[in-house]
Amino acid sequence: MNMTYLKRFAGLYILMALSFAVKAEDNSKYVDLIMGTAGDNGQVDPAACLPYGMVRICPDSDPRSHSGYDYDVTKTRGFSINRISGIGCSGAGGNLRVKPALKDEEIHLNKSTEAAMPGYYTVTLSNGVKAEVTATNNTGFERFYFPQGQEAHMSFDVGSSFSKVVDAKYEIVSDTEIKGYIHSTNTCNHGAYKLYFHLASSRPFIVVDKEDRKVDVKFLDTDNKPVDIRLTISALNEETARHENLLAQKLTFDKVRKNAAKAWDKILSKVEVKGGSKDEKTLFYTAVYRTFLTPANVTSWDGKFLGTDGNIYDADGFTYYSSWSMWDSYRTKFPLMFLLDAERASDISKSLCKLFMYGKKDWATPFESTPTVRTEHSITVVLDAYKKGADDVDLEAAYAGMKAEMEALQTTRPDQAFETAIDLWSMSEIAQILNKNEDAEYYSEKARNLFLDSWNKHFKDIDESFTNMRNSGLYQGTRWQYRWGVPQYLDDMIASVGGKGVLADQLETYFDKNLHNQTNEPGLHTPFLFNKLGRPEKTQEIARKYLSEEVVHIYGGNAEYKTPVVRKTFVVDPKGYLPEMDEDDGTMSAWYVFSSIGLYPLIVGEPWYEILSPAFDEVTIKFDNGKKLKIKAKNRKSKTDAIKSIAFNGKPITDYQIDHNDIMRGGTLELKY
Repeated sequence: MNMTYLKRFAGLYILMALSFAVKAEDNSKYVDLIMGTAGDNGQVDPAACLPYGMVRICPDSDPRSHSGYDYDVTKTRGFSINRISGIGCSGAGGNLRVKPALKDEEIHLNKSTEAAMPGYYTVTLSNGVKAEVTATNNTGFERFYFPQGQEAHMSFDVGSSFSKVVDAKYEIVSDTEIKGYIHSTNTCNHGAYKLYFHLASSRPFIVVDKEDRKVDVKFLDTDNKPVDIRLTISALNEETARHENLLAQKLTFDKVRKNAAKAWDKILSKVEVKGGSKDEKTLFYTAVYRTFLTPANVTSWDGKFLGTDGNIYDADGFTYYSSWSMWDSYRTKFPLMFLLDAERASDISKSLCKLFMYGKKDWATPFESTPTVRTEHSITVVLDAYKKGADDVDLEAAYAGMKAEMEALQTTRPDQAFETAIDLWSMSEIAQILNKNEDAEYYSEKARNLFLDSWNKHFKDIDESFTNMRNSGLYQGTRWQYRWGVPQYLDDMIASVGGKGVLADQLETYFDKNLHNQTNEPGLHTPFLFNKLGRPEKTQEIARKYLSEEVVHIYGGNAEYKTPVVRKTFVVDPKGYLPEMDEDDGTMSAWYVFSSIGLYPLIVGEPWYEILSPAFDEVTIKFDNGKKLKIKAKNRKSKTDAIKSIAFNGKPITDYQIDHNDIMRGGTLELKY
């Protein structure tokens, strides 16, 4: 670690120890929001927010990263109100930027004063202004302490955005209020969202300069007291933003900060671990934290939401969510949320069903409620939630939209064929649930045939080209890496190569030669295939290797590294992830959590977890139904020891898998070594 980071890290723990919002025993003390924020090593940020919050507020670096913030850059444009963590293209969000200085004044972050914890961020700027930010679900609370005797200026950029701005307007309502909207394209400029805002300040201001999308103001009568900015956003209209800002007026900055800390404590306390080092706990709870940043609760105070057809609907007794990044996060993030926060599984699933009802595209639609990415594989997430007990999921209402999507799925590239096979398989399962037997048989056959055609042509017979990135027109990755992409058809793979042992040997070769790519998501599940191939000790060995040991990494996100990177995949450091390794909105974090607790969802859409050695001696998961699951590693002398026997509530398990619906009833999963 560099010295600046060490000082910041020490300062953070002092701040946390003194904070009324965080008790010494809370798991929040293990969350390091700076980990992975430097350069292209995760593309994450230390933004202040709630779990599932629309508002995620922190400085935007100049130049910035995908999520706005780069730990290695001190120059800042100011504090924007939203972003998505660890995604590609140029990111999304970066809206409604507040800068406690005039627009042309250059300011920098004093890194030695910087501290971040769940729900709160603070730093002192080079112009002497101390900034603190916190948030409710859709209101950013920004507090600025201006030096005594210094004029208190603020620049407000209504048109700030990480992607293309369609339109932006503002109106000075009074000497303490500004209202308007920002209309911006979404990630990679696909689709768009429009956010109405209402800004209120604790001190009156006068306008000192105006542009079409920027305004500079000077605050009056500060009396050496802080200036508080309350900035509310809504996807519906200006009146909703104004009303919700008035509701937020009843809250103080300190109360909001306390509430945010409590909300995160509730999430982080859902899983407790014993044993393990301080760094292991830091990586673990930071990963839990980053899993729950999205989707965002975009339901208004009076229970309304914006549909993807542009119309406003009543939520009818549920909470509507938006801000999706399903392309990769469906693999780990949503299964983990359904395990640790099952009470939201139904509402998230119903929200996804609404996409099929009101209009859904692979990427964002023209009528999103907040920054979003893409929605492929939503059908698989809905299926997964249903099979894990989510009630009142609108499968029948969404069915026509799901069928329409099946006709538009792409199969041109081999990786597209595999991804489409997963969706078709999911569709067959949903059709079967709804007793649409003819459809179920049709989609099941279509999925398997598509898989077999692509497997036999591109992946069955291994040759020297398998190590080449983008071979056979693959999007990202090699044929080795995509080869394992559809575990639903593992039996077909086994039969085609001549037996389980042959396929297991090939998988061992893949890992022995360091051909696995942990920076890219299609192969994240591959270590856990060994459980199905009769070599569970290899699942334990390989998962542990990529979880906590130094590994030779040949491939980055888009190409081979010029020189192989030899290091741990995850470390407590600003460069906490591998180079080019986007965290992908909780995908990598959820992989880390699953691998650490000793359970992994090999096939999303089936209620089974593969069992492996946990990173901790004991893990306790507290379910929303009041039950608890304890996972105990008994008689383990070394993390390299292999499991000898497994029992759940005293009953032996020999196939190294366990049903989600069984563990939700509570009990003890005992692993003996």
